[in-house]
Amino acid sequence: MNKSLLIFKHEFLRKIRSAGFIILTLSIPVLALLGIGLFKLAETVFEDSGEVVTAMGYVDEVGIFDGYTDMGITEFIPFSFRDGAKQALAQGEITEYFVIPEDYLSFGAIQRYTLEKEANTPVYTAELIWSFLTANLLDEEVPPETIGLILTPLNLEVTWVTQEGEIALEESNPANVIIPGIFALLLSLGLMLGTTSLISGLGEEKESRLIEVLFSSVSVRQLLVSKVFALGLAGLVQVLVWLISAPLLLDLASSSFSDLIRGIEIPANFILLGVVYFVLGYLLFAVLSIGVGAISSNATEGNSIAMFYTMVMYIPLWFLGLQIPFPNHPAWAVLTIFPITAPIQAMLRLGISEIPLWQIITSIGVLVISIVGGLYIAIKVFRIYMLMYGKRPNLGEIYRNLRKA
Repeated sequence: MNKSLLIFKHEFLRKIRSAGFIILTLSIPVLALLGIGLFKLAETVFEDSGEVVTAMGYVDEVGIFDGYTDMGITEFIPFSFRDGAKQALAQGEITEYFVIPEDYLSFGAIQRYTLEKEANTPVYTAELIWSFLTANLLDEEVPPETIGLILTPLNLEVTWVTQEGEIALEESNPANVIIPGIFALLLSLGLMLGTTSLISGLGEEKESRLIEVLFSSVSVRQLLVSKVFALGLAGLVQVLVWLISAPLLLDLASSSFSDLIRGIEIPANFILLGVVYFVLGYLLFAVLSIGVGAISSNATEGNSIAMFYTMVMYIPLWFLGLQIPFPNHPAWAVLTIFPITAPIQAMLRLGISEIPLWQIITSIGVLVISIVGGLYIAIKVFRIYMLMYGKRPNLGEIYRNLRKA
């Protein structure tokens, strides 16, 4: 038991002291603090004492467009004749002007004049002119409150309902996926670095024949179980650092990104399930890495093989754009249960839609079974191939040797 603890301590300390682990763990809080600080600095430096008002001229040949000239940051300057507007534009008194011809009420066409080379009128400018014209046309027929409502952009709020017609617990807000998405991305990076670190360590131990010295003192089971749980504990430390720093970062960011932060709703079970999936994800990939390390003659070969299941892990992130508009597709349930994609897929779905309880239980259960069963197989494989220094066996040879073992 003491030897297992020594190996566990050694592997854990080696993992948390590695440059990749430290950079990934601390980079997110540090980068977030740096981003918030730069944003506040930019706000201070570029803060203006007052808004810059843009002057836009117009020539009203109809004779009814004389109101609503103050449209916030744009002021409409009337001119009696086109020559006056043209001269003001040339002298820089206005940025552009447009002419409302006498037949405007019959044909609805106006002509815009600008010094910029533009194939089409910018959307923002077109909306300003449209608002000005609309407000004047409705002035004598419609109350001012109604005019303001007409000119206000349409504000649509979407609410999800179940098939029974009941309001769903979570509403459709794309911002809700930001924090789960960040954690899913961090988990994927952590698993990738953990896989590379473990396979590289096993490869170095095999190449230097250190593995033979270790097996003279401890059993294969003690060595591999210690390595797996050391990586799992490192993953727990990593996620705890992020979770502890998250409230502070959100509090600091709320003053700068208040609208965005206010719209984010973090699921109540996100923290608990986030920790569970983080730890189980690390344990599963540690088990897979041990199996790959057992059949690989060196670290380079092992990392090449590991790329197959590492790329599978990223599938939920590849299809994130499809998950947001179609959150209840059966494919996402399959990815939630499939062990390699389960940690990342489950965390993404927590921010997109509700996950049925049976899927969460099944997903965690399959992960636990995969870890236990995978560790059992990985130990047997390692016993068979731990001293292999030549050609890598194929799947058929591994299967036949496992049956004989």
